[in-house]
Amino acid sequence: MRIVILDSFAADQGDGAMWDGLRALGELAVYPRCTAAEVVARCAGATAALTNKVPFGADDFAALPALRYVGVLATGTNVVDLAAARAAGVAVTNVPSYAAASVAQHVLALVLHFSQDVAGHAAAVKAGRWAASPDFCFFTTQMFELAGKTLVLVGSGAIGGAVARIAEAFGMRVVRAAVPGSPARAGVERVPLAEALPTADVVSLHCPLTDATRGLVDARFLAAMKPGSILINTARGPLIDEPALIAALAAGRLGGVGLDVLAVEPPPADHPLTDPRAPWAARVVVTPHIGWGAIEARRRLAAIAAENLRAFVAGQRTNRVD
Repeated sequence: MRIVILDSFAADQGDGAMWDGLRALGELAVYPRCTAAEVVARCAGATAALTNKVPFGADDFAALPALRYVGVLATGTNVVDLAAARAAGVAVTNVPSYAAASVAQHVLALVLHFSQDVAGHAAAVKAGRWAASPDFCFFTTQMFELAGKTLVLVGSGAIGGAVARIAEAFGMRVVRAAVPGSPARAGVERVPLAEALPTADVVSLHCPLTDATRGLVDARFLAAMKPGSILINTARGPLIDEPALIAALAAGRLGGVGLDVLAVEPPPADHPLTDPRAPWAARVVVTPHIGWGAIEARRRLAAIAAENLRAFVAGQRTNRVD
């Protein structure tokens, strides 16, 4: 069986041994990066292809008659046209929950950035501000305690649940909001968004990107958040209507925005959310899609990806999304 990984580098960072589990299943070709135009040539003759962010559409399936399996090296499956995969008889799997702990701690790191400004204080000390201070301490920002604050989670899966547990340990009140298009889950109480948002000190997004959630955070959503609240997105960039977010920042409505994802990745050099000269720059922190990237999570991803393919070969439906 010929197996192809189209964009390995984000997960393995050059450590090819991470894919030994897949290598044991057949002839493995590993490409660090791949453009959409290279997919067909690289997957020619392959039974299985694995992708993180390289898209698979109907034209790709039509041009690859030998392809029987696509493994998504992520939890979100929006890079694969699932209807086209079903029509072509191609199995599709994902890797759920592998990065819940990694993403959850990144969410709290972003929240703590706004409550503590550790990096800002440390930079000021290195710049000599403490040495020149007439007092034994100084503050770069008005710090606040998380205890007693309300966190609204938009998405209550494995990552949302991990965030909730950490937030509750900080003494935060956690509210789980209803996600458009998401069915009710037994034992999980969800509050309508319109009711939840005005109560939030922090809103954190953890829902999948679907037709129902694309652009979910629009002008109306942002207007419903109380002034001075914090928005965190470690899920998918297109959940946020970025022009609406920029307008809200320009109007001074939000106390902080922590983003680990953007609508286009990498972003253009002149993106207003990464511009250090923007009037809202001090209230925005953007990290380069690293929430999932703890080494333990990346090793777990590779191991589960191998197990998914092994199950497919054995005729079992493990983590199938097609």
